[in-house]
Amino acid sequence: MAQQHNEQPLAKVIQELLRVYKLDSKLAEIKVLDTWPKVVGPMIAQHTTDIRIERKTLFVRLDSDAIRNELSYAKSLIIKNINNEIGVEAVVEVVIR
Repeated sequence: MAQQHNEQPLAKVIQELLRVYKLDSKLAEIKVLDTWPKVVGPMIAQHTTDIRIERKTLFVRLDSDAIRNELSYAKSLIIKNINNEIGVEAVVEVVIR
């Protein structure tokens, strides 16, 4: 009797488990928060007082009016860079306060 092998790469199996248990979007959200300093740089990350994501909207609170004003013009670039960095479309809007 021939044995049937159902071999798949571990990464594919893990991705499927995350999708089935609806954890893939939460994992993407965590990656967004971890990616923020890399995308905006250490100076802006230092002035970030709060960052969170809800329903693909990234909420960022800054302690500098000048940086807040500057980032308001770069929202689309921030969205593009974050999504490129993590490999999925996790952010569709940025709200800077």
